Amino acid sequence: MNTILSYRREDRRKGCSDLVTMEIRKPDTEGKFMNGAEVLVQTAVRAGVDVCFANAGTTEIHVVKAMEKIPGIRPRLCLFEGGCSGAADGYARMMGKPAMTLLHLGPGFANAVANFHNARRAGTPIFNVIGDHATWHRPSDPLLNMDLESLVGTVSGWTRTCDSVFRISSDAAAGISAALSGRIATLILPSDCSWTEVMSPQIATAGFSFDPVEKTSIDEAAQLLLSSFRTALFLGGRALQKAGLQAAVRVADSAGCDLLTDVFPPRMERGAGYPVVKKIPYFPEAASELLSGYDALVFAGAREPVAFFGYQDMPGCLLSPGQRRVHIGTGNQDEVEALECLADALNAQPSPVPDSPLIASYSRPPLPGGRLTAETVCQALAALQPENAIVVDESLTSGFVYYAMSAGVAPFTLLTLTGGAIGQGIPSATGAAIACPERPVIDFQADGSALYTLQSLWNQARENLNVTTLICSNRSYNIIRAEMKRAGFSPTGPVSDCLVNLDHPEINWVRLGQGFGVPSMSAFTVEELADGFSRALEEPGPHLIELVLQA
Repeated sequence: MNTILSYRREDRRKGCSDLVTMEIRKPDTEGKFMNGAEVLVQTAVRAGVDVCFANAGTTEIHVVKAMEKIPGIRPRLCLFEGGCSGAADGYARMMGKPAMTLLHLGPGFANAVANFHNARRAGTPIFNVIGDHATWHRPSDPLLNMDLESLVGTVSGWTRTCDSVFRISSDAAAGISAALSGRIATLILPSDCSWTEVMSPQIATAGFSFDPVEKTSIDEAAQLLLSSFRTALFLGGRALQKAGLQAAVRVADSAGCDLLTDVFPPRMERGAGYPVVKKIPYFPEAASELLSGYDALVFAGAREPVAFFGYQDMPGCLLSPGQRRVHIGTGNQDEVEALECLADALNAQPSPVPDSPLIASYSRPPLPGGRLTAETVCQALAALQPENAIVVDESLTSGFVYYAMSAGVAPFTLLTLTGGAIGQGIPSATGAAIACPERPVIDFQADGSALYTLQSLWNQARENLNVTTLICSNRSYNIIRAEMKRAGFSPTGPVSDCLVNLDHPEINWVRLGQGFGVPSMSAFTVEELADGFSRALEEPGPHLIELVLQA
């Protein structure tokens, strides 16, 4: 016999409530019924979702059981929800398709928000499922209850709260479709919707297709490049991957423009054979100086650059009103297709001009020697990193010169801290290694930000991932020190020092890494770094090397 359950659902934002009736069907002996959690997993598997980074609780146990019952999705436990969001970001940036996360109520999602912020800024496709209290229990305001809809809206481009088992598949498919467009999609799934049975459910299909490229903007961009003296093509998103860069070189060769990108590009193919793309400097004075050299800019997959912060007596926008600009490939258009259309509009050659100065030739910096400094670490990494590596760069102040030094090394993929919220590096490298187990992953990591999500080292050890973590140990939040110096607050006093320094007591990175199961060592010289790095690349599994930097 089926059960009819009625409850009153409150909408706090609208100040009203309504009566909801749900039929809870008991499964029959022939197995014709599926519960809502199983419907969700079936929908995700059909959409091509194959990994779930999870930190589940009581409200998600039916989804966990469904993943055990229905093959197709690999669940990956993360010890902290910021590890879930960071790993999903790294995985999806490399795979180009949605990763799934499974999180526990509002507090679980709140712990993950910082890396979801980075993923949102990167345009990373992620499908989140958050288990919530049963619909009839939530009005009682249990201890873990919170305004989950408002919280998820801060970082999600698509959100929905499912209120019926009969809509789970269509809701999940709609969310995955939104994620495929490069957004974070979040489905809030009350636990009673998970456990309720439904007979012979229809499994919805997710999908996404780009909108047609707007011809008017292509014509405007071509005219702008041809009629202006000093021009630049500003690239972001998929325009920084192989097909986009090939089209961008065609445009640049034909129009004589420079290639630019933002300070923290989401994913970028770099090295010999790829075009040289100038990166906007972090500090606004240098960024404004670089950008002021252009009369006109065309943006493809990128927004117009702004300063990271507002500073006294400085504008926040890095472009002046007199600089002309056109955006192509906006909205749900494909920026790669837009670049190809622009190249055709310029009658560009079908392939880059032979010996084009835009293409980086193979050139590694020499391996330095002696004590480790920020500059010698960058030079050593560029000299030693292997071909086809994935470099996750959260080195911050220690890695300022790495980008320029690595322009001509063997081809590699660069992932950066696109949203600026620190704590991305270790989990993002973890997700990238799960996505590409055949490629060496290097996490070039500042020590202060590594402490935010170091639990992901455990994931690397648990799954024997091919990740080498290089901890730039200057024992401080050095970016804060640099900003204080820029503001004239130097030398700092004891109060400021206690909020910047990480040396009382010193953090023992070797023991921390070993405690999570990762072979670890400290290096004080370039020679020690080179030896440890070579062994890390030769041996399977993760490694950690603390780089003790000298001023």
